[in-house]
Amino acid sequence: MADFAADKATLESDFPGWVVWRSDAGHWYATRAGSLTDQQIQAGQAMTVAAEAPETLRLLLAEQEHPGEGAG
Repeated sequence: MADFAADKATLESDFPGWVVWRSDAGHWYATRAGSLTDQQIQAGQAMTVAAEAPETLRLLLAEQEHPGEGAG
């Protein structure tokens, strides 16, 4: 298994404004450090995203940079 601290640091560096953590069950999460407006939420932005692996979390965070453009 890859090093959690390194993966976390890389994700948080690549996606500023997000806080990354991993649950006891091994799932990866990222939550925005700030709040979203109703307009941003309606546009497809999320406060928190979840994934099974850091690579998948990276894809979800990249999609959050351009909400509404992904396969959704």
